[in-house]
Amino acid sequence: MKIQFLGATHTVTGSKYLIEHNRRKVLIDCGLFQGLKELRLRNREPFPVDPEKIDSVILTHAHIDHSGYLPLLMKQGFRGTVYCTPGTRDLCRILLPDSGRLQEEEAGYANRKGFSRHKPALPLYTQEDAERVLDLFRTIPYGKRHDLGDGLNLKLTRSGHIIGSSFVALSNGKASILFSGDLGRENDLILRSPEFVTKSDYLLIESTYGDRIHDPRDPQDQIAEIINRTATRNGVIIVPAFSVGRTQTLLYIVHLLKMEGRIPDIPVFLNSTMSISATGVIFDYPGELRLNPDQSEGLGNVAKYIHSPEESKALNKQDGPMIIISASGMATGGRVLHHLKVFAPDPNNSIIFTGFQAAGTRGASMLANAESIKIHGQYIPVRAEVDVIHNLSAHADQGEIMKWLSHFRNPPKTTFITHGEPQAAQALREKIEGSLRWNCKIPEYLEVTEIL
Repeated sequence: MKIQFLGATHTVTGSKYLIEHNRRKVLIDCGLFQGLKELRLRNREPFPVDPEKIDSVILTHAHIDHSGYLPLLMKQGFRGTVYCTPGTRDLCRILLPDSGRLQEEEAGYANRKGFSRHKPALPLYTQEDAERVLDLFRTIPYGKRHDLGDGLNLKLTRSGHIIGSSFVALSNGKASILFSGDLGRENDLILRSPEFVTKSDYLLIESTYGDRIHDPRDPQDQIAEIINRTATRNGVIIVPAFSVGRTQTLLYIVHLLKMEGRIPDIPVFLNSTMSISATGVIFDYPGELRLNPDQSEGLGNVAKYIHSPEESKALNKQDGPMIIISASGMATGGRVLHHLKVFAPDPNNSIIFTGFQAAGTRGASMLANAESIKIHGQYIPVRAEVDVIHNLSAHADQGEIMKWLSHFRNPPKTTFITHGEPQAAQALREKIEGSLRWNCKIPEYLEVTEIL
């Protein structure tokens, strides 16, 4: 058995790992590269392995940096099976077509405005491409072993990151390898904790927050302060939020703050069709939630849902105070860009980021105090208050990762540290080697390693 690292090396995006065992080729995750242009350009390069020869893809979860390349893989010849949990399938039914639609819209907008260097600008794939790839999906429940062929077995275990997210365990009878995907939080407001794993011969562990501990302050306190501060200015609070996970946590927090009288009863708008649909999906999986029915109802009813482009445009003409939650979470696309164009130049307004911002994204630029950001070919001044709430992240921090690792009865032969910026990956490596005395490695892009 051998593994090749086709993404998520020295970056938090583009997760793809190829396992080869006998004649079997299995791809773990199939994500898009995001952020820096040099990374995004990889999405347009020919796939490093012939897609026609890949037998199956296994998804750890539905986020686009783990699933968003699937339609493109199919366009290049992949016709195998995509394995995942039912929750991941249901979210992919929302996220993948939305990704294709957004790419079509952005390419069309670039062509109309003439700011793309490509003539014409083309999407990586279309909404139709994304809908077609969904026919390849097959679901497997948590805890059930599945034979992939050639003696290779698969098992999925709940990872607590988003609905349907899982650890992926593969075994050939002689050696086992575990892929963490994105490791969730022990005390998430909405989701149940990740399950502990006690053994694997080889391990791939994410390191998004491998160099830090989440802010110990209660995020509800931080959010209440920002909302109250902005409301006194009659300002607008713009929250670029990840549609799956983060948005639902934000809605629940705003619901709690209103119920407790800690913020004024100002209007809240959820302006993302994908976020609206994803909010509906989480209620289909109560076994993965901490919430009781009354709490779930509060989460679902706190905001007015914005569906049409006309309603979205009307928000930009509405006076504050109000809260607009809209995708995407790193301000890389979606309706939130149109809100930022209107509201970012006004110092009475606030922009709240709710987690990690990858290098090269507009979110990262704004948190680095950029005076302007480029949106649709224009430079937009950023005079609004810009804040970040780190403790809302659905990723485990260094301490939580170490606690999860401590449940292994024996050290893996090799622990590969992926899905992190270089500094974060290196810090986690030093922490694991120093505290647990495990053998760790940070792989390079396209590196191939034999694992028996």
